[in-house]
Amino acid sequence: MSSKTMELPVIQPVKTKALTSVLVKPAGADCNLDCAYCFYLEKAALYPGAKIHRMATDVLREMVRQVMGTGRLAVSFGWQGGEPALMGLDFYRQAVAFQQQFGRPGQTVGNGLQTNGLLIDEAWCDFFTEYSFLIGLSLDGPAHIHDRYRLTSGGRPSWEKVHAKARLMLRRGVAVNALVVVNDYSARFPREIYHFLKETGFEYMQFIPCVERDPRDPARAAPFSVTAEQYGQFLCEIFDCWKADFRGGLATTSVRYFDSVFHTYVDLAPPECTLMEECGCYVVIEHNGDVYACDFFVEPEWKLGNLMEGNLVDFLNHPRQTEFGRMKARLPPECSECPWLKHCWGGCTKDRLRDPADQSSNHFCRSYQMFFTHADSELRRLATEWKTRQAAEEAATRRRWAVVNASRAGSPGRNDPCPCGSGKKYKKCCGRGTG
Repeated sequence: MSSKTMELPVIQPVKTKALTSVLVKPAGADCNLDCAYCFYLEKAALYPGAKIHRMATDVLREMVRQVMGTGRLAVSFGWQGGEPALMGLDFYRQAVAFQQQFGRPGQTVGNGLQTNGLLIDEAWCDFFTEYSFLIGLSLDGPAHIHDRYRLTSGGRPSWEKVHAKARLMLRRGVAVNALVVVNDYSARFPREIYHFLKETGFEYMQFIPCVERDPRDPARAAPFSVTAEQYGQFLCEIFDCWKADFRGGLATTSVRYFDSVFHTYVDLAPPECTLMEECGCYVVIEHNGDVYACDFFVEPEWKLGNLMEGNLVDFLNHPRQTEFGRMKARLPPECSECPWLKHCWGGCTKDRLRDPADQSSNHFCRSYQMFFTHADSELRRLATEWKTRQAAEEAATRRRWAVVNASRAGSPGRNDPCPCGSGKKYKKCCGRGTG
């Protein structure tokens, strides 16, 4: 009896996203400020059962256990809010203890905490430096800019206290970045903001454009939102300030957006999800363990589950998370012909949704066109210089290894070609001074 071989269909393996980072809201939307432009304060309505929201120890333990146990050898926790310092310092001491308990040999962990600074004192600073926390301090600029929208619930200004805490952290050696929300008012003062931050002592800055829907009139953007033209001009002027600070061909100030965009000019994956073709590369964890697709989409439609009842890696690879990530790749029609597409990929998904007047186009599309038209030639020049330096460093490394390997096999003669590949005789190159 003859036999036939049945050809089975080839099953393509599903690529599983690795867990590398989580964004944690340990105090939920609770905050000791009442900033007019805050998009997260309203999320407290998702948890109406309590006025105060705090992550319990068992939730913290399980979250850290899963991240350290199933994540990669390098993982990071981003602690945000609301105001995460409301949890108190002992909460973060416990978090670090759990990280140490559940960490694997060779594993590294990063912690970043975004704060308004009001509760930070010397004890916090000592803790931050001891455990290498990276701090993002919300500071919009000088007093007249910061206090425009960053007020207490009683309408009191916050700049004086926040600025004092900035100086405290910088003086105590805390790794601290300035986080600046660019709104309709602050957008008028790019150079003043940049130089104020420099004079304060900040070397790392992040500028976050603000657009939210008006809660009083859902048919339009909120009045504090920055327009595309305002933000575009803001970026161009910040870029000029940043470039003017170069020393020896290298930047002395880090601006996160410029750093991220630069990755796209040297063919590297950008660290910012807004510049990727797809997003959905991390998950957000609320105070009670609920897991969401993104902190701009903490809403029932994009809830993935609860970590006390499931696994974070599974949530990261959940079909809803995959669908969320792919929304970014469904670009508006104008993107297909845009010369800047590979440097932008349509921007952040939420920026296509907040202003109804944009009709699903990115609110800041014009901003990015203005910026790239202004900065492209300089970014390309810097990319060429960077690639040249990288090639030289790689060649030097190869030469060093060639010499090491040659020494293991027996040193070449003084008049032999140098094994580093320079074309010189060994005695005139790496063998100089050997006799």
